Amino acid sequence: MPEPILFYDIPTKYTHQKAWSPNTWKTRLCLNYKGLPYKTMWVEYPDIEAVSRSLGLSPTSTKPDGSPKYTLPAIYDPNTKTAVVDSAAIARYLDKTYPDTPRLIPYETDALHAAFEHVFIPTFLPDLIKIVAVPTTESLTPRSEAYFRAAHDITDPGPKREEHWNGFKKALQTFAQWLDADGTGNRLFFLGNKIGYADITHAAFLIWIRIVLGADSKEWKDITTWDGGRWARFMDAFAKYETVDEGDYVVDHD
Repeated sequence: MPEPILFYDIPTKYTHQKAWSPNTWKTRLCLNYKGLPYKTMWVEYPDIEAVSRSLGLSPTSTKPDGSPKYTLPAIYDPNTKTAVVDSAAIARYLDKTYPDTPRLIPYETDALHAAFEHVFIPTFLPDLIKIVAVPTTESLTPRSEAYFRAAHDITDPGPKREEHWNGFKKALQTFAQWLDADGTGNRLFFLGNKIGYADITHAAFLIWIRIVLGADSKEWKDITTWDGGRWARFMDAFAKYETVDEGDYVVDHD
């Protein structure tokens, strides 16, 4: 059995549900799906850059002012003494390093997965972010919330909320149309009858919605009925991979 991989994630302020970020959920689902041992290292937003630098990780993009931007998820694998940042790069690393576990990106689908990543956010997020930005921010700890608000334009959609929600509904209908392209109407996953990284990406963002809006919210109940209940069935398939360990904080958060 390999040593536990250190997995760097961003916590909420809640003790009952610390994991929220859709990007880090992608890596958590990958690790759980593969059955690899890991330990969560909780990192507040203001500490991400210092932690990333300590691991020898490169920035993943640049800020509006041109300075380097460091993001999570990231992992450090003590078995190979390797640190990796970015969920897609982590998925490919895990496939290569642990070939005896379920493969996330089958070789013949790698280019298609790269294309999916390119279109996913522009399709999924534009209307949704207007709905979840405020509750996401309010779920963070005070240190992270202050940092997040300074870095993002956090506004309530107000009277346009319903318009944005209908826009998001259309986005999910687009995904349903992709899945139904073969005409059978019964494909649940992008890889057909098994989970792949594209499905994990989609599930991670749906988990985010359920966490920040609430499983009992009208919005989440709506999602579970859309497209003939497809997304309820889809999420049922991921329930056993949503385990969240207690983990440790990298920097004292008290």
